[in-house]
Amino acid sequence: MSDRIAGLLFAALAAWAFVTAGSFEAGFSDPVGPAAFPRLLAVPLGILSLFLILRPDPNPRWAGGRPLLRQALAVAVLGGYALLLETLGFPVATLLGVTFLARLLGARWLPALATGTALSLVLFVLFDQVLDLPLPLWPQTVG
Repeated sequence: MSDRIAGLLFAALAAWAFVTAGSFEAGFSDPVGPAAFPRLLAVPLGILSLFLILRPDPNPRWAGGRPLLRQALAVAVLGGYALLLETLGFPVATLLGVTFLARLLGARWLPALATGTALSLVLFVLFDQVLDLPLPLWPQTVG
């Protein structure tokens, strides 16, 4: 039953993302529009949800203890990343997000920090310069 409940939640999320994406507006000229990416993600999520609803695992095992805590912390890191993206700027928020996710996956501090630094810079250049998607570079000031 737990797979079916998760499938229903994922189906609702996919439908919400697909419908909500239609109201996105971009302040720059984008040939496909800002709705393309969320809708592109909503379709496979909807297919996954149908699979979970129609073909659930006969004997699912839920995580407990440390694995469940690590999963909750990963969700918290991703939520914090979304909240801090505009406030801290893309490179700093991505550096922190990737570093903490790497630590949750078992990396030591120095490799996690190096990965976070490299990935934040490469992704910023890729999105901002190559794909011409404007991203906040520096922390935004209020007022």
